[in-house]
Amino acid sequence: MRTLSYREAVREAIREAMKSDPRVFLMGEDVGAYGGCFAVSKGLLQEFGPERIRDTPLSESVFVGAGIGAALGGMRPIVEIMTVNFSLLAADQIVNTAATYLYMSGGQFNVPLVIRMATGGGKQLAAQHSHSLEGWYAHIPGLRILTPATLVDARGMLGTALANPDPVLIFEHSSLYNRKGELPEDAGNVDIERAVVRRPGRDLSILTYGASLFKALDAAETLSEEGIEAEVIDLRTLRPLDNETFMGSLSRTHRALIVDEGWRSGGISAEISARIMEQAFFDLDGPVERICTAEVPLPYAKHLEQAALPQKEKIVDKAREMVGRHG
Repeated sequence: MRTLSYREAVREAIREAMKSDPRVFLMGEDVGAYGGCFAVSKGLLQEFGPERIRDTPLSESVFVGAGIGAALGGMRPIVEIMTVNFSLLAADQIVNTAATYLYMSGGQFNVPLVIRMATGGGKQLAAQHSHSLEGWYAHIPGLRILTPATLVDARGMLGTALANPDPVLIFEHSSLYNRKGELPEDAGNVDIERAVVRRPGRDLSILTYGASLFKALDAAETLSEEGIEAEVIDLRTLRPLDNETFMGSLSRTHRALIVDEGWRSGGISAEISARIMEQAFFDLDGPVERICTAEVPLPYAKHLEQAALPQKEKIVDKAREMVGRHG
């Protein structure tokens, strides 16, 4: 086992992909000389040179479009968008071109493009840089949406995504980059099809992803001390959702709590809730519950930002209420 940070795990994945396949290159704002806004690509310019670590102009539409063109031309580009809000400047390229090209070409042209971006709040980056828009992109057919939370997934999802013939968006939560953990020496590519039970339990299922996974695991530890055993599901992939894993969990626990850093209205938590009601209604002992970010632009002030986001304490209180009310 090795001790690494999340950002080091992502950097190692990029390095291995570039060493193993000459078609792979990284492009984005400040990924070269500066080493990336979150220092993920630090040192890669010196290792691979400016042909493969490409600093781009501050024009997301242009460099995402260039990435699509490179993918169509046989390359395997990794496009880094600094933070998720900037992806809106390239939404036309992502939604109207990358996601539709295979269909619009009658199945003739795949777009093997990987787009990485930082998402989420909690770092006092204020309203314009703290969005959690992965649920928006999960609405779009033709895209695959990944949300690595653990070091193993941060290290292993990229290689699998690059092998995918269609566009993949990877959402890396900004609060995880400094998080350290143990990574097996033989860590490699991982499955991107399935959700994972991170903690087994019997009393309720907590469904979540990204940085909220660790809040849910901490909450489950506190609940366990009170005799409430929560099963924690890491969704990992938001499109396509792995219904089988979380439906199987509900058949054991009969209660569902969804923790989603996106906003409640029209979010991925609503989609998951609807699927549960459609497919597992008679397994439930009570209504599906959700903890989401408050319906406000994320505040800059730390205490207000923390109050707006899902937190461990909110998860614990809601789980107690659910088990007490329906137990």
